[in-house]
Amino acid sequence: MYIPAIFKETDPETIRTFIREHRFGILVNSVGDLPQATHLPFELVHQGGENYALQTHLARANPQWKSLDPTREVLVIFSGPHGYISPRWYDHVNVPTMNYLAVHVYGKPRPIEDPAEVYAILKRQVDAREGERNPGYSVEGLPEKFLQNEMRALVGLEVAIGRMEASFKLSQNRDEANYRNILDELGHRHEAGDPALREEMRKVCERKGYQK
Repeated sequence: MYIPAIFKETDPETIRTFIREHRFGILVNSVGDLPQATHLPFELVHQGGENYALQTHLARANPQWKSLDPTREVLVIFSGPHGYISPRWYDHVNVPTMNYLAVHVYGKPRPIEDPAEVYAILKRQVDAREGERNPGYSVEGLPEKFLQNEMRALVGLEVAIGRMEASFKLSQNRDEANYRNILDELGHRHEAGDPALREEMRKVCERKGYQK
């Protein structure tokens, strides 16, 4: 991914936190000259030391999983909040742009058909989303026959993370006055992603030492 240095995030834990918070990603690989992609929920799994993996599941009917080559890297894309930045918000002549956060993860895939492993992935995914709810939902409470029927329609997938790239383009190239004005304008606008984008920009504001 092309990332100008000023927008490049290099801290691994910051990137991993982003993945945990924006876990719905896009799995991309290619078959011959044709790219293919599937939108999937991922869980980031620590496997000891500096080793991490992404785990998910696909519909068995989805042909993409059969094309995954364990010797060739796939790409998983995670997107965060994004928004249009108007040149009217600057105190000088400029052009429109977009602010956004995006992470690209590269790694080798391992399709999983073993029922015990698939079950473990499903349980981890459900528990991660239901853990804060009371009462929560658990796959452990499902009737065995129903669960087995559901699992037969799925395959698991693990992507061993080889490298990560992160572009957090949040107007870091603007001075304090213009940066603060962008924050103010986002606060007054009511597009869907603006509150989350403004919060990410506020974090940059703190790191730069700008006044809120």
